[in-house]
Amino acid sequence: MAPESSHPYPLPEEPAPLDAIWALRDFEPVARDRLHPAAWGYISGGSWDEVTLRDNTAAWDRHRLLPRVLRDVTTVDPSTTLLGRPVALPFGVAPAALHGLAHAEGECATARAAAAAGALFCLSTAASRSIEEVAAAAPDGRRWFQLYVTDDRDLSRTLVQRAARSGYDAIVLTVDLPVFGYREADRRLAFKMAAESLAHFARDEHGQSFEEIIEKAYVPITWDDVDEIASWSSLPLVVKGILHPDDAALAVEHGAAAVWVSNHGGRQLDRAPAAIDALPAVVEAVGGRAEVYVDGGMRRGTHVVTGLALGARAVFAGRPFLWALATAGEPGVARALAILREETELAMALLGARSVAELTPEHVLRRVASDVPSVTADGPVPR
Repeated sequence: MAPESSHPYPLPEEPAPLDAIWALRDFEPVARDRLHPAAWGYISGGSWDEVTLRDNTAAWDRHRLLPRVLRDVTTVDPSTTLLGRPVALPFGVAPAALHGLAHAEGECATARAAAAAGALFCLSTAASRSIEEVAAAAPDGRRWFQLYVTDDRDLSRTLVQRAARSGYDAIVLTVDLPVFGYREADRRLAFKMAAESLAHFARDEHGQSFEEIIEKAYVPITWDDVDEIASWSSLPLVVKGILHPDDAALAVEHGAAAVWVSNHGGRQLDRAPAAIDALPAVVEAVGGRAEVYVDGGMRRGTHVVTGLALGARAVFAGRPFLWALATAGEPGVARALAILREETELAMALLGARSVAELTPEHVLRRVASDVPSVTADGPVPR
C-alpha cells in the first residue's frame, strides 16, 4: 500500500515513448522536461561547484580499452556472483533516495524491472516505499538494503532486522555522509523531501513524525560503530562511500564483506576524486579479501567493462535509472537495463572476453592525461 502522505511535486501522468531511446543519456532530457524543477534539481544536482559530479562521467571517458582479437566470442556471458549469489548482470541499481519523485510506483517499479533483468537492486533508507513493499513487489529479485544510521540506534537496528526478515541479502552501510554536502541546487529551488520518505518506518515502528525523523536521519559514525552495526544481523555488510585505500583496508579489518568505491554521486565533498580513478588503489589495498564495487557517472557498457577490468566485481548507477523511471515507469527502467546489457555484451565481445572473469587490467590502457589527479596508496599523483 502506498504511503498516505501527499506528494509535494506533480508527477508525469502518461509514459513517454521509448522508440527514440538508444542510450542511457537519452533518458536525461526527457526526464528533465517531465519533472518539477525542484525534483529534477534534487535528482540531478551535486554539491558546491559540481566539479566531482562532472568528473564522475568524464573520468570513465579518460580510460581507453585495448582489445584482444581472434578469440572465440560466439557466446558472451555477462553473469557473475555478488557475495556468493548469482546475478545475470555485472551492473546494478545503486541506492538513490525518493524514486517517488520520478514515478508514482517509485522503488516498486524500479525493483520489478531490475528483478526481471536479473540485476541487483539496492533500496535506500530514504526510499519512497517501505522495505516490505519493495520486497513484495519483486519477490524473486536480488536486493540489498542501504542503511543510514540515525541517532536512534534502536530505529536503525529495526531497519536492518526488517530488511533481513524481508529477504534482503546484504546491508550496505553508507559512510560518506557525516553531514550533508553543500547542495546548492536544493537550496536555490527550496527542495522539500517528499513527505512519504521515511514516514513508513517512522510512523509504523516508532510513532515519530516525518519532521522528527528527518532532523536526526544522518549522524556521524566511526569504525567502532561499524562493528556494532555488523552485529545487528547475520547479513553480510558492505561499506559504501570509500575513496581512500587505507579506509578500504580498515573496512575489511572491521569485517566488511565488500567495499563500495563511491563519492556519493558528487553530492558530498566536491573536488573529491572520481570513483573510477580511486578504484585501482582500493582494489590493491583490499587485496582480494573482500569484493569491490564502484559507482559514479557510469553511462555506457564500455564503462561497465572498464570498471570490471580494473577490479570491480560490479558497477552501479543511480541517476540513469531515475531518469528512465521518470520517462516511462517500469518499462523505462527495463529499457535502460536492456540497453546497458546489450552494450556490455558487445563491449566484452569486442575486447575478446567471453566472461567477466576474462576482463583484466590488460584491457585498459593508461588513462588519458587530465588535470584531475588520480589516487594511489601513497596519496594523489601530481601531474
